[in-house]
Amino acid sequence: MARADKAAAVAELAEEFRSSQGAVLTEYRGLTVAQLAELRAKLGEVATYAVVKNTLTKLAAREAGVDAFEELLVGPSAIAFVKGDPVEAARSLRDFAKAHPMLVIKGGVLDGAPLAPAELSRLADLESREVLLAKLAGAMKASLSGAAALFQAPLAQAVRTLDALRAKVEQETGAAQAAPGTDGDDAGPDGDDAGPDGDDPGTGTDGAGTAETESSPVVAEAGSKTAPDDAAPETDRND
Repeated sequence: MARADKAAAVAELAEEFRSSQGAVLTEYRGLTVAQLAELRAKLGEVATYAVVKNTLTKLAAREAGVDAFEELLVGPSAIAFVKGDPVEAARSLRDFAKAHPMLVIKGGVLDGAPLAPAELSRLADLESREVLLAKLAGAMKASLSGAAALFQAPLAQAVRTLDALRAKVEQETGAAQAAPGTDGDDAGPDGDDAGPDGDDPGTGTDGAGTAETESSPVVAEAGSKTAPDDAAPETDRND
């Protein structure tokens, strides 16, 4: 391979490392071309599977800042560059390796952290991203529903209480308007039923004044009749 082609291959591999969420290094010794095609089909869109040259891959990994493969790049090597769900990629590789033991998973890297084969196996045992998101959404929905019920219960109770108070005020206001004079309209000039001195009604100054006014003509008439009778003898005596 010419130097320019090697440089282009290294640059391409380095970009694959940078643009991928993770990478899984495998040894494919003994697998046929058809079996490699089957593996690529099984990975689908979650990962691309490429046969690589060890020396160029070491250079590309160093350029991309990946050092997890430095000691593992021996023998026939191929790398699965993870583009989608890492769990799906790890599961596809694990299941294919179970069906085809000649595929050996040597190690990997995920978000810059190195992963041993056992860790990749545990990653494959996890549920897919879609399932985890669905469970998370269900848990969040349940929590939000519980919170909504918690917040709505006191508010509903407060609304019912306010409605009851409003109905009571409206009822009392209507009763007061339907029965005038109950607030002391028939009372005296000062708004009280009693006289000025606080006595019983009719026994105060107003009642007494009325009695005197009614009796004053009788007194005047009596006085006018008595005076002539008394004055007449005095006239006779003078005579």
